[in-house]
Amino acid sequence: MGSELGSLVATKLEAEPWVGALVGIDVDPPRRRLHKAEFHLLQPSQRDRIVDVVTAFNPHVLINLSVWEPDARASLSHARQFTFDATTAVVGAAAECPALESMVVRSGIEVYGRGRNAPTRPTEAAPLQPTSEFGRLLAHVERSARDVGKRVGIAVGNVRLASVIGKHVPSPLGRVLRQPVVPFSLLADAPFAVVEDGDAARAIVAAAQRRLDEPVNVVAPGAITTMQAALRGKRVPMPLLGPEWALARRISHAMGAPIPEHVVEQMHRGRLADGGRAHDLLGMSPRLTTPEVIDHLYAWESVVRVGRVREVA
Repeated sequence: MGSELGSLVATKLEAEPWVGALVGIDVDPPRRRLHKAEFHLLQPSQRDRIVDVVTAFNPHVLINLSVWEPDARASLSHARQFTFDATTAVVGAAAECPALESMVVRSGIEVYGRGRNAPTRPTEAAPLQPTSEFGRLLAHVERSARDVGKRVGIAVGNVRLASVIGKHVPSPLGRVLRQPVVPFSLLADAPFAVVEDGDAARAIVAAAQRRLDEPVNVVAPGAITTMQAALRGKRVPMPLLGPEWALARRISHAMGAPIPEHVVEQMHRGRLADGGRAHDLLGMSPRLTTPEVIDHLYAWESVVRVGRVREVA
C-alpha cells in the first residue's frame, strides 16, 4: 500500500461500494491520503508480524502487490530478497485465513520471456519462460500463489502488467527514456508496450471485484520502439551496438537511471503481449494507448519551480 501503484489501488478500493474494511502493509507509508484504510508499516522480513496482521483481519480478498522491480525502489539483490520475503509472508498468511475467497497477484508480461522461440505477442496460454531476473521473480510469485490457492481452494488471479509508467512511478524504463540522451539498439530496435499506472490500478481492482481465477494480460493498445519514444520526447537517440551497451549502462547508472537486465532485454528484443481478453475477464480495457502513455511521460515536469516567497513582517 506504500508504493505508487499500491497507494493508487487503495484509493480506488476506498471508492468502491463493495469494499468494506481495508488493511494494507508496506515498507513505506501510503503516497496518497486514505480515509478508511488501516495501514501497517512492516518490513518484508517481519514474517510473523505480517501473518498476524493478515490473519487477524481475515480478509475475503487478498491483493498481493509486493513485487519489487529491480532498480525501481531497490537494487537487484534487495528487490530479489524483498520479493521472496514478502511472498513467503503474504501468501503463507493467505493459507491461514478461513474467510479468504480470492487472491489477486500483481505479475507482468516479463514472465513470458524473450527467448529464441518465444512468441512475439503471447497470450495468457503461452508457457512461462522468463529470461530475466524480474521475469523469474514474477513467475515465482505466481507459482507460490497458485500452490496455496490449490491447497486451500480459493480463486487466484494473476494480473500480468506491461511496464507500468506513471507520473510518480519509479520505473527504470521511464527514467531511461527521460534522459537527455536515450540509447537504443541499432540492430534491433524492437517494439514494446506499456500501461499507465491508473489503468493498471483499475485492472487490479476489477480483478479483485470479479474474483479473477486465471491470468490476464493488461497491456495498453499500440506499440513503440525506443528510438520512436526518444524522438517523441525530443531526446537525442543514441544508436548502440552490442559491446557498447555495457558502457552505456554504466554511464546511465551514474546519471541516476540504472538500466536493469529486463529493460535492456525490452529495448533489444521488444516486449509485447496480447491483451484482448482483459475486457472479457475484467470488464475494462486500458484507456491510454502506449504512445499516449509515453507522451504523458515526457509531459511531466522534472522540476517544480516555486516563485520567490516574500517575507512579511
